[in-house]
Amino acid sequence: MAEQAKPKQPQQQDDDVVGKAYDARLMGRLLTYLYPYKFAAIVSLVAILIKATCDVLGPYLTEIAIDRYMSAHPSPKSAFLARWLSSNPVTGITQIAMIYLGSLLLSYLFEFIQTYLMQWTGQKIMFDMRKQIFGHLQTMHVGFYDRNPVGRLVTRLTSDVDALNELFTSGVFAIFEDIFVLAGIVFVMLRMKWWLALIAFAVLPLILIATRIFRKHVRDSYRRIRSAIARINSYTQEHVTGMSLIQLFNRQDRAFRDFEAVNRTHMDAFKDSILAYALYYPAVEICSSMAIAAIIWIGGRGVMRGAVTVGVLVAFIQYAQRFFRPIQDLSEKYNILQAAMAASERVFKLIDTEPEIVSPAHPIEGDHSGSIEFRNVWFTYQRMDEERAARVTRASEAEIGRMEDIEWILRGVSFTIRPDQTAAIVGHTGAGKTTIISLMMRFYDIQHGEILIDGVDVRRQDLRQLREHFGVVLQDPFLFSGTIGSNIKLGTSRITDEEMERAAEQVNVHDFIASLPQGYNEELRERGNSLSTGQKQLINFARALAHNPRILILDEATSSVDTDTEIRVRIALDRMIQGRTSVVIAHRLSTVQRADVILVMHKGQLRETGSHQQLLTQRGLYWKLYQLQYKDQELGLPSDGLTPTLALGTD
Repeated sequence: MAEQAKPKQPQQQDDDVVGKAYDARLMGRLLTYLYPYKFAAIVSLVAILIKATCDVLGPYLTEIAIDRYMSAHPSPKSAFLARWLSSNPVTGITQIAMIYLGSLLLSYLFEFIQTYLMQWTGQKIMFDMRKQIFGHLQTMHVGFYDRNPVGRLVTRLTSDVDALNELFTSGVFAIFEDIFVLAGIVFVMLRMKWWLALIAFAVLPLILIATRIFRKHVRDSYRRIRSAIARINSYTQEHVTGMSLIQLFNRQDRAFRDFEAVNRTHMDAFKDSILAYALYYPAVEICSSMAIAAIIWIGGRGVMRGAVTVGVLVAFIQYAQRFFRPIQDLSEKYNILQAAMAASERVFKLIDTEPEIVSPAHPIEGDHSGSIEFRNVWFTYQRMDEERAARVTRASEAEIGRMEDIEWILRGVSFTIRPDQTAAIVGHTGAGKTTIISLMMRFYDIQHGEILIDGVDVRRQDLRQLREHFGVVLQDPFLFSGTIGSNIKLGTSRITDEEMERAAEQVNVHDFIASLPQGYNEELRERGNSLSTGQKQLINFARALAHNPRILILDEATSSVDTDTEIRVRIALDRMIQGRTSVVIAHRLSTVQRADVILVMHKGQLRETGSHQQLLTQRGLYWKLYQLQYKDQELGLPSDGLTPTLALGTD
């Protein structure tokens, strides 16, 4: 179907971007997705505060129990809860144990509340964000997909949104919890014995150095992991789609080796990340053990001197063990935060990409006549900045022709197709035939000239209403997963079951559908692979007819079907083109010669126009094409378009 090899765009490397660990602008924008669920977020934050308090309370209760009830010389200064605790040791210890147990139960309860609410909120945010991204993708024009690989776009919807989900479920609020716990532990330790707390904190510089090195290596590993995931998605999508071609040319081994190389890049990056974690966590454990050893050594000497109580020493050991866990967690959360910032930057970059083709603010509706007119149309797939595009628009035809740096696909094309006429377009590969059809439906915007549908420039019409006028059958039939009926209707509620069946009857496919076990409710595999190419094409014809378009476009619609199916399709075509404007691109002149007007394209220019007999009389390009196909018939060769391709390059 492609008329012209569209210029290659430089492959985007935004999957390689890691970004900042924290970006206030991006975070503020992400929090807008949290706003509809602010009640759940507030409850989660309160639950985190209560849980952090319960986590800090345990060692303090241990200090009270030891110094007040288990020491030979009870310390009343440590009895913060003295007014509520019994003076009897057995009763007091029982009370402290119950308080400890209650704090554990509260910690469990509020951790459950926080986890459940944030996981629920994360799923809601993922749902909203994926819905927004997919909706935005549907507004982008066809040229956007020429420049952006499908695998990369799938990564935005899957992996990147997953990273943002992890930010809300295990990132931001978990960071708050770690910070609250750390702040509580530091406060209590400084209140108990500030000099002993400073000894525990003495190993922090070593941990900070280890953390800095860890982050640097994990940052690089993460960048390579994200890039490799995008390449795996893109490679897999492309090769699974083209699996029949791979098997046909026996390229399985080559494809496997190429995939193995891409997959190995991902594995190596992950192995480097695993190595960084394997080195970092033991390093933090060693530092925390050093701190505990220092507390035992110096604090034990303080106990012997009477400067420190046994309860305080035990509480400090417990606090030291709990103090370094949040630090480890914060390093992990740093990576989650960094991943989310990078993912959000890529997602927002996609969302912020403005559609290049949109409906005008005040659209004008045509007369619904089905007329088509091209007025001096110049078009290229090359992208231009606004200034250059404006200069091309204002230039004369002679000035445009002298712009040698622009690879024009269409050069000053002008023609008119009147209502209810059948027009055929012929020409060599790359002549611009399919491009003309794409421009009619405004899949791309032209650089110079005008295209009028129903008497109104397509750039002044509402896109949805404009495309509702068209029914298109392409060379490669495409069916979605679902039932046959849903593929014919394509969600158009105004099409009744009776109209759907009538359309299927008119294209001679109703009997086949009725013979299936579920009829029109028969489920199809992906891309309709459970049907033959001819069957899929006939369903495509039924789809086009059921929508009752004012303009029917057939782009090589019969080139992929067998002779018997083609005969059935031709009969259907005679019915379909009645009462509507039709544009046909076809190899076989048996279809073309019945058209009211034939447009002969050559190297982006309209070279000949007329009926079959008129063009034969001119003895030009069309006459040469006709003679080649006529010779094939004389020699008994199939007129499949192959020989004309060698001479004139028709597709």
